[in-house]
Amino acid sequence: MTKALLKKQMMEVFSWLYKDKKTGNNRTAQGIIAYAILNLVVFVFLGFCIYFVALMLCTPLLKAESGWIYWCVMGLVSVLLGVFGSVFSTYSSLYLAKDNDLLLSSPIPVTHILVSRLFGVYVIGLMYELIVMVPTVIVWLIKAPFCVIGTLCAVLIPFVLSVFVLVLSAVLGLVVALISSKLKNKNFITVFISLVFIAGYYYVYSRAYSLLEMFLQNIESVGNKIKIVLYPFYQMGLAAEGNLLSMLIFTLIIGCLFLIVYFVLSRSFIGLATANKGSAKKEYKAQKHKVASVGNALFFKELRRFTGSANYMLNCGFGIILMPIAAVILIIKFGTVSEIFSALSLQSFLPLLSVTAICMVASMNDITSPSVSLEGKNIWLVESLPVLPEQVLAAKLKLHLILTCIPAIPLIIVTELLIKPDLLSALLIPLTVFAFITLTASFGLFINLKMPNLNWTNEIVPIKQSLGVLIALFSGWIIIMVLAGVYALLGRIFLSPFMYLVTVFILFGVLSAVLIRWIYTKGAKIFSAL
Repeated sequence: MTKALLKKQMMEVFSWLYKDKKTGNNRTAQGIIAYAILNLVVFVFLGFCIYFVALMLCTPLLKAESGWIYWCVMGLVSVLLGVFGSVFSTYSSLYLAKDNDLLLSSPIPVTHILVSRLFGVYVIGLMYELIVMVPTVIVWLIKAPFCVIGTLCAVLIPFVLSVFVLVLSAVLGLVVALISSKLKNKNFITVFISLVFIAGYYYVYSRAYSLLEMFLQNIESVGNKIKIVLYPFYQMGLAAEGNLLSMLIFTLIIGCLFLIVYFVLSRSFIGLATANKGSAKKEYKAQKHKVASVGNALFFKELRRFTGSANYMLNCGFGIILMPIAAVILIIKFGTVSEIFSALSLQSFLPLLSVTAICMVASMNDITSPSVSLEGKNIWLVESLPVLPEQVLAAKLKLHLILTCIPAIPLIIVTELLIKPDLLSALLIPLTVFAFITLTASFGLFINLKMPNLNWTNEIVPIKQSLGVLIALFSGWIIIMVLAGVYALLGRIFLSPFMYLVTVFILFGVLSAVLIRWIYTKGAKIFSAL
């Protein structure tokens, strides 16, 4: 029975390879091979990047006779990547699996189910961890003095360390499960946690070189802290240098941690897997509901769809967060930016440059581009309502406009306080930005009506893996870059910056009007025929 459960779990783990998420059907043999090669190329590319980082780190540490620190640092990086790659699947595969109720009602020991689930999490974490550990081992075998025991330990360490990745993923998955069992709506928390991860990643990435330089300059003090704070990793590093006792200590520590976590999970698995995920019991109370107009009712339907999906918010509404953040950064760096502008003597160009920058950030929102596809196979529900197709499409446009224009307002205000434009330019800047937002919103809906995908089985397909979304997202950037390039090459010869901005505003307005008219006429017919 355990063998059958493990086989089923492996099929779920590698379903991304043999199953087409767009249609839900299995890929052909040629499709599987092509998709496997594509993913292998990506993994190899990432491995090469890690290889050069490991090379930069290994050589000076070996010269300083601190090779064990190399293993500690690279081990930590691999653990972080492994946990990041597997923690999001831990909660869903352990506690939210669709067949939990079926398996738990069968005469199968709970421990067998739990072991198969944990093995699936282990495999996912191992795949991500090996992206770092394979280059780490290769660099070590090339640069370090040869030692039979050290080589053997270096090859075994990634597999022992992957158990620690499993331990951390299981602990974090358990914490998420405990929190989720008390919450009704987890989407905003998911978005918040994801944004924290993204911010942390870009912070570390932006300071990677300076952190590495600081680390190499303080090897001794860093090593002393690692010995105390990260004792298991210290033993792991000694094991790679050929200390067999350290390998045994490292393996024993990881094994004990796993047994503790497994004991806790075995006691909580049934309760959390069968818990009522945040749906609180409510008593019926008669209430009066306000009658909303058709437009408002459809708008709030679209809003609930947007806020009801963490994937939708993260992938299509990133500008909502980015624009206020940009405004705050401008306020903090207000004096520095003012001095730069004054030194460059670009006062006449500042309104045009400001519109370009704000539009680039606003284009990060592409809410309309998957909105039709997200109706999926239930689109007949909307089409059966006593509303006009153009009213449904207008609600989708309205959602994009409101969720993009409102966050853009503080960024526009701060920008105008910074550049201090004349009155006409101060009026033209927001008008041009709003015209651009209207253009991108209507173009995204236009593309989605032309290239709908209603047969998806996973919502991430229309949100992130759709050609229409890709076109809509990059078209905004392309429009901005083309217009900026045209002015840089030709425009300033014939038009002043202000007149060019007026021309751009008129162009955005005309294109938006043409697209909106198409959406309300031909687009409405296409929607009703889907």
